[in-house]
Amino acid sequence: MSNNNTSEIKIQIELDENRIPEKLSWAAVEGGVNLEEAKAFMLSVWNSDEKTTKCIELWTKDMSVEEMKIFFHQTLLSMTETFQRATGDEKMSATMQDFCDYFAEKLELKLK
Repeated sequence: MSNNNTSEIKIQIELDENRIPEKLSWAAVEGGVNLEEAKAFMLSVWNSDEKTTKCIELWTKDMSVEEMKIFFHQTLLSMTETFQRATGDEKMSATMQDFCDYFAEKLELKLK
């Protein structure tokens, strides 16, 4: 059910016989994405009443450790950018960026 005042994001998870994710796909039709395959996703949802964050993290069994390290680095970078836009806190954003740089250096990530 969709109208002009709603938007929908779908996540499809195909599991093996042990209920381990084999394939992840997602769709956001309004954003032009129709069942695009992914190897991992993280979803965080803020519950304002409880003042807690609920999280779902899934990745396929064929995702390499190297890919996971890069995924985490890029997620941290994205969170840093979002934090800066949401709060305007330049000082903490710079500190978070420094940590992202440190994270990449310590993991010896090959960044493009």
